[in-house]
This record gives sequence, structure tokens and C-alpha cells, in this order.
Amino acid sequence: MYRPVILRKWFCSLSTLVMGIYTAHYAMGLWRLQFSADDGHDVLYTNLIYYNKKLLISYNSTEEKFIGYTEEAMKIADVFNKNTYYLEEQKRTLENSMQYISETMKIVDAAEPQVRVFSTKTGSSDHPGILVCSAYSFYPKLLTLTWFRNEEEVTSGVTFTDEMSNGNWLYQKHSYLEYTPTAADHISCMVEHASLRTPKLYPWENFPESRRNKLIVGTGGLLLGLAFIIVGVVYYIKHMRGENGLQGAKGLCTHLPFVTTCP
Repeated sequence: MYRPVILRKWFCSLSTLVMGIYTAHYAMGLWRLQFSADDGHDVLYTNLIYYNKKLLISYNSTEEKFIGYTEEAMKIADVFNKNTYYLEEQKRTLENSMQYISETMKIVDAAEPQVRVFSTKTGSSDHPGILVCSAYSFYPKLLTLTWFRNEEEVTSGVTFTDEMSNGNWLYQKHSYLEYTPTAADHISCMVEHASLRTPKLYPWENFPESRRNKLIVGTGGLLLGLAFIIVGVVYYIKHMRGENGLQGAKGLCTHLPFVTTCP
């Protein structure tokens, strides 16, 4: 799985005035590096040359030669391929690119996605439900989401968004699955990303939202009742200590001859 790392462009604009008619000529060169390994040993180097928005000549490190796409461009590409200087220059660019990638990847950290699998619409035997697999805050951009039901890949009823930028170099992506639930189904979402050494599975916990809300309300009521019990016990203990202290004071007072009035 290749991912683009660097794009380098150059532009050239030539303008001429002929018989009062203004014409412009536009040329662009694009160098592109794609790789999957952190050391860049599998890098694909491509050199593209455009003229007036049309691709004229290309070079890629796999074929190690120039290719022309028009009759004139073929002649130019043939000249380049017969000149060892041009070919060696492309090879040197490839070697320098591998070194650049290796050094760059040492300082670029991939951000592992935060993944959530949940239901937005509870399904029944008559109406399908909708599951969502959402990945947040990941980098680099390329990420793949795949649905599995009972360890088999699901392709029907699946839609997904493109990778969307958060505006802070991080991205998010969402995938949707329509399903008709059964008690024996085990559904999960597999995430593939550069930050993960191996693909990671995130299972969907089949726990309806209504039951979840009831559990939350019940737990809250239990905790509130427990708080009232604790407050009552503390009050009772303090009250008993106060009564015991008052009775002890009365007993001591009756044995003191110089005290005429006791509480």
C-alpha cells in the first residue's frame, strides 16, 4: 500500500505577442515519491513533464526509462534514453530520495486513530439497522475501514466517507453498515493505518441504547440512595454520641456537693 510523501513541482510560463493576439504557454514538472517502508527501500519515483496541461514525458524508477506521449515527445524521450547522463541523473535522484525518506521518517510520528463502533439506528427482523465505525485524530491521511460479520468480510450495504481534515494535520473517516441483526452475529470493524503494525479489530457491543440508558438511570438511583443511607448513619452516630455525653454529665453532677442545679 503506497502513500505519497513528497510532491515537488516547477512551473514555467512563456508569453508571446503575435499580430496583436496574446498567447501563453505553460509548462510544469512534477516529481513524486511513493513508498510503504519507513526506510524508503520500496520507493516509487516518478517524474512527469506537462506542457499546456498535457502530459508529454514521464519517467518512473520501475521501468528506468523515459516515455513520450506524443509524436514529438517520443523523439525527445528517445534522446533522453540514449543519453546516459539523463538516466544516471534520475538514478541519483532516486538514491537521494531514499536517504531523504529514511531521515524524514525518523522525525515524523504517525498518530494512531481513535476508533468507535456504535449503532445509530436499532435494527429488527423487519427493518435493517445502521452501524457506524468512526476513526478520529489519525495521521497520515490514508486509512482503511473494513466490516466483518462472523469473521467474514462484508461488502454489501457498506458506505463510507473520504478522509476529512480536522484542520490540525489530523484526519477522521467514517463507515456505515446496514444490517439485520441476529442473536448469533458478531460484527466488528477492522482498521488499517500506518500507525498500526498490524490491522486492528474493533468489535461492536450489541447493547441497545434504551437498555444502556435504563442501566445508567438505575445506577444513578442506586448511588443516590446509598448517599442518603450514609448521611443517615452519620447523623445517627453523632446524635447517639450527643445523648450519651449528656447522660454522663448528669450522673457526674449529682455526685458533686457544691453543685446545686444539674442540667
